[in-house]
Amino acid sequence: MVINGRKLTEIEHGTCVTIVAGSEMISFATQTKNMYEILLRSHSGLRWILLALVLGAIFRAFTNMSSGKFTPLDDKLSLFSLIFAHIQLLLGFSLYFISPFVKSAMEAGMGVAMKDAVMRFWLVEHLTGMLIGIALITVGRIAAKKAATDQAKFKKIAVFFTLGLLVILATIPWPFREALGRGWF
Repeated sequence: MVINGRKLTEIEHGTCVTIVAGSEMISFATQTKNMYEILLRSHSGLRWILLALVLGAIFRAFTNMSSGKFTPLDDKLSLFSLIFAHIQLLLGFSLYFISPFVKSAMEAGMGVAMKDAVMRFWLVEHLTGMLIGIALITVGRIAAKKAATDQAKFKKIAVFFTLGLLVILATIPWPFREALGRGWF
């Protein structure tokens, strides 16, 4: 793995793992590494459920906005979108505080991290984009619940969930993003 133009090497010794990047080393317990891997896989896999739920809610909102009735299915889609968005947020926060990428960026200092695209992405951009996207989904769900008419409910979900989805899609580390890419799952 390469960060900031430096190859990362993982060395396991006893109950500790050391990640070496040039002359810098970050050590953490093997249990933390295992927890990191589990959280990362969960976070990466659950994104697909979140994306499917949000796309379903958006599709239903746009197709029923002009004359449809807001059904329990529409309510459940927006509710489960909100729930999975917040689960992703909690998993993401957990990852943020144990991530070797974030640790190396923080140890390098904000000045250095902000000049490096990969460090800046993991330290600031991914977190900020996801917070904004999840906030938009949350506002959309609350606004839809408070809306007086079915058409107004669909409109709130359509607008806020679409905006939230666009921000989320822009800040996911897709496999095709050079230097940032993660696996599909």
